Amino acid sequence: MENEGYETIDLLEVLNAVRQHLLAVILATVILAVAGFGVSKFLITPQYEASALMIVNTRQDITSNVTSDQINSATKLVSTYSIIIKSDTVLQQVIDDLGLSLSYSDLKGRVTVSAVDDTQVMKITVRSNNPEWARQVCDDITAVSPDVILEAVEAGSVKVISQASYSDVPVSPNIKKNTILGAMVGLVLCLGAILLQVILDNKINTEEDVAKYLDMTVVGVIPVYEGGKNK
Repeated sequence: MENEGYETIDLLEVLNAVRQHLLAVILATVILAVAGFGVSKFLITPQYEASALMIVNTRQDITSNVTSDQINSATKLVSTYSIIIKSDTVLQQVIDDLGLSLSYSDLKGRVTVSAVDDTQVMKITVRSNNPEWARQVCDDITAVSPDVILEAVEAGSVKVISQASYSDVPVSPNIKKNTILGAMVGLVLCLGAILLQVILDNKINTEEDVAKYLDMTVVGVIPVYEGGKNK
């Protein structure tokens, strides 16, 4: 089947074009890599996380022997308890306790509750640009939530097994990742521009171009003279 109407791309021609514009490719890659680093380092506010661990129980008397069925039930309760912890009953009390100048919805957006590897242990995490602030809020959540949970779910309870703590390393932005991403964007954009230039360039520059674009055989070449001499 003939491929009339379809233009093939000469890989060698593309590689030659890249070689001719190699400096531009390198500059675009470096410039956008530096831009990614600069934006991440100086323009984006670092965010920190403070976390605490709580264990979920299905019965208030946690000193008694616990069966596997109770552990499975406790695991399923984690999702229920996470909703209670993020409710206004808990978070509004935290706001009042600490005198926070933000709304319930704002605080809720900073709090995440998740199960740890599908166990009966749940992790409460608070994110903020101030790590100590995040730790205090997380600590107060773990202090307020057990009584609220016990009142809402009479057959269950929670207990803190790891106090709120934070790392000095911000969780975002990821400077290394953003720098690499910037470099990749610069490289792809520059290579894309070169490829587009090659595709759109239909000028006749060589004998090979005559055969390629005009489907004609070259029978001779007329030299160019300047000042009576061959160019």
